Amino acid sequence: MPVPASKDDLLTAIETTFARLYRDLERVPPGRAREPVLEGHVKGTLMSPADLVAYLVGWNQQVLTWHRRRTEGLSDEFPAPGIAWNQLGALAQRYYAAHQHDTWPILLGQLTAAKDQIVAMIREQSDEDLYGAAWYGRWTMGRMISLNTSSPYTNARGRIRAWLRTL
Repeated sequence: MPVPASKDDLLTAIETTFARLYRDLERVPPGRAREPVLEGHVKGTLMSPADLVAYLVGWNQQVLTWHRRRTEGLSDEFPAPGIAWNQLGALAQRYYAAHQHDTWPILLGQLTAAKDQIVAMIREQSDEDLYGAAWYGRWTMGRMISLNTSSPYTNARGRIRAWLRTL
């Protein structure tokens, strides 16, 4: 799927990649959702399908936080408070820990809710808001959203599908 370059493209990319991912997530046996069977976000570690979903929830919520802070006139905290861009493995671990007690159905509900909130936020923006100017460094708001939604959905789907083939 090409990199979204408009509001409509972005919405289509998010909805399409999410739907594909979600269909595969529904195939994960709930009793196996916490098994560390996937390559982790930190080199040499393993994560569970639940950790992968927690990671997606965390990044989706981070996008919403970035937007909320901007809307409220607060300073940016990229990528997250206390985390530098070269510490994304630590951020992934933070997301796993934040959701370590959530059941598989709850995690899937949180992912859906976060995606729906992002879609609603995008619908409130114009093409100019999303793609007309740099939002963070050289990246537009639309590109930052894409980098943290549709792109990771595609990556996560590949990981889940590969594991499901081993069952």
